[in-house]
Amino acid sequence: MLDQTTASADLRDAGERLSLDELRALQLERLQRTVRHAYDSVPTYRAKLDAAGVGPDDIRSLDDLRRLPFTTKEDLRQAYPFGMFAVPMEQVVRIHASSGTTGRPTVVGYTQADLDNWAEVVARSLRAAGVEPGWKVHNAYGYGLFTGGLGAHAGIERLGCTVIPVSGGQTARQVQLIRDFEPDAIMCTPSYLLTIADAFDEAGLDPRETSLKVAICGAEPWTNEMRLELERRMGLHAVDIYGLSEVMGPGVGSEFASTKDGPTIWEDHFLPEIIDAETTEPVADGEMGELVFTSLTKTAFPVIRYRTRDLTRLLPGSAAPTMRRIEKITGRNDDMIILRGVNLFPTQIEEIVLAIEHLTPHFILELTRSGRMDALTVKIECEPGVPAESSEAAAKILQLRVKEHIGTSVGVEVVPAGSLPRSEGKYKRVYDLREQ
Repeated sequence: MLDQTTASADLRDAGERLSLDELRALQLERLQRTVRHAYDSVPTYRAKLDAAGVGPDDIRSLDDLRRLPFTTKEDLRQAYPFGMFAVPMEQVVRIHASSGTTGRPTVVGYTQADLDNWAEVVARSLRAAGVEPGWKVHNAYGYGLFTGGLGAHAGIERLGCTVIPVSGGQTARQVQLIRDFEPDAIMCTPSYLLTIADAFDEAGLDPRETSLKVAICGAEPWTNEMRLELERRMGLHAVDIYGLSEVMGPGVGSEFASTKDGPTIWEDHFLPEIIDAETTEPVADGEMGELVFTSLTKTAFPVIRYRTRDLTRLLPGSAAPTMRRIEKITGRNDDMIILRGVNLFPTQIEEIVLAIEHLTPHFILELTRSGRMDALTVKIECEPGVPAESSEAAAKILQLRVKEHIGTSVGVEVVPAGSLPRSEGKYKRVYDLREQ
């Protein structure tokens, strides 16, 4: 088991050792520099700031942050591919991009200084999660334009660990490599770790008997119930790493293994806010709202008040007292399903499912329409070998608890074990069939 009682304090880097006054002074200095750089170098930001009637010289305190205009994913798409870059292309040493499944992808660039900072914050995140120099880390995040694989890779090496660059997919091979190479830690999405656990079971192997001590999971919302399920299945610690490509990639924040109380945001590099998603007004720490980030050290692709669409709240620091935490993110504005006037998130279903005997976390949500009425069906697998009457009873319990806890009615269809798609990276939960 992991012992974080001394390692976190002994190995903190200079940024983590800042007092609160020192941190706030550094944030202001870096915010002023970022706004000046964006204004001078990115036409989109110059136009936005001019329209808002605010310039770089107007940023005299951190409170002036709220005077700055927001940046949205649509702004990034309109500037496709390189219109938001703030340095000449010859200074851009790497490009990443989102999948672009709902339109043009968002494209981000990095200078060498950006990559160095990225590696540092990922290394910091891994150390917080309990990873130690000299460990072997099985990296099952996807490599390529997605930021996960290469971002994690650099941080693993920066911490002084051995990286096993497996990428996603080929799950049977993942199982074999985990057995043969005996890694100490694994990095992947939580849904894919569940797929790996299933693959161990299918091979007649006990997933609790691997060498793995910790899993660093991110790239999709997941609940504490899913954490407990993964820890039970795999016999390890499951820790949440937070990031998004527009702000940097993985490593914007991380949970500490000693507390598991939500990712600490590395505030010397990323300035967080929470806003009311409807009014866009900032809300106080502790109140629920949409997470917004301003980058403080990025040079190729600075972002000012970027609306992430992630729903959470800012909380006081715990394991790193001067830096605030975010509550574990279990939903996004664009993941929200509005069903007959009720707001519903897939993670709410996940939380209910994992508390019901015989049901598994393997489920999808199908949205359909009959006439003017929308309907939602939860297609879910039961554990193998469960009698039909028991699976039917579990389905009825799920229907009842969704109605009680969320306030809307859903259909539940139990399907054979192994019949639903398995995650090989980010898992698609919602299938909108209404247009069909």
